[in-house]
Amino acid sequence: MKSSSINLALLLLRLGFGGFMLTHGIPKINYLFQSPIKFTNPLGIGDTATLLLTLIGEVVAPILIIIGFKTKWATIPAAITMGVAAFVVHAKDSLSTKERALLFFIAFVVIFLAGPGKYSIDDRK
Repeated sequence: MKSSSINLALLLLRLGFGGFMLTHGIPKINYLFQSPIKFTNPLGIGDTATLLLTLIGEVVAPILIIIGFKTKWATIPAAITMGVAAFVVHAKDSLSTKERALLFFIAFVVIFLAGPGKYSIDDRK
């Protein structure tokens, strides 16, 4: 595959998965304004801490992934968030229920391994 094709593919992967992740994360911002904060707490670290970590993984990290800034670092919280969703929150659910989280998890791992590509802020060539 040509280098330009790979770079375009990485851009589409970043835009697609980063953008779709935002559709899951942005609505969760509203939970910050509840008093008290009530959010699923599968790891037992507290509702507020879980919500903040989820927002980092589903809002902050995807924005960084989309623009290609600190992309490899940004994929880590995004992948961890999706790993927790698939393997902890939906552990007992059917594959069809956890499939979306697994697809996001795999995509963010691929972006981590491949890097952001030429069409990113990270590209310094």
